[in-house]
Amino acid sequence: MSEYTQVEVLLVEDNPTDAELTLHALRKINIANRMLWLKDGAEALDYIFGSDSAGHPQHLNLPRLVLLDLKLPKVDGVEVLRRLKEDDRTRAIPVVMLTSSAEEQDVIESYRLGVNSYIVKPVDFDVFVETVSRVGFYWMLVNREPLIGGS
Repeated sequence: MSEYTQVEVLLVEDNPTDAELTLHALRKINIANRMLWLKDGAEALDYIFGSDSAGHPQHLNLPRLVLLDLKLPKVDGVEVLRRLKEDDRTRAIPVVMLTSSAEEQDVIESYRLGVNSYIVKPVDFDVFVETVSRVGFYWMLVNREPLIGGS
């Protein structure tokens, strides 16, 4: 995974328009300098858990924040969330479900698995940008996270 650098915000989103809006909103308020957009859940798990092409563990990539869509190709957001929260090494990484699903069962399941926040994507462009900006501001600047695997 040497093509990746350590990132602050990992965005896992299959919709290019939503991804661009999200990245734009975070850049606009200078929240995160190092962001990575991945388009499916399998890519996200490979990035975080650092497996090589044969599936052998390599190294762990720990973003400061994961913005995760629920409905993703290959591996859905629920499974990505489950894997992150089951592993002691990644459990403390804040995960924000940023999705178009307002289904109560999705909200309940996400919180049951340990999501830190569940946000339904606003349809209006300006509201979307403002919402993502607030999410980024809170999780990157206001929230204090533990040192993961640190000193």
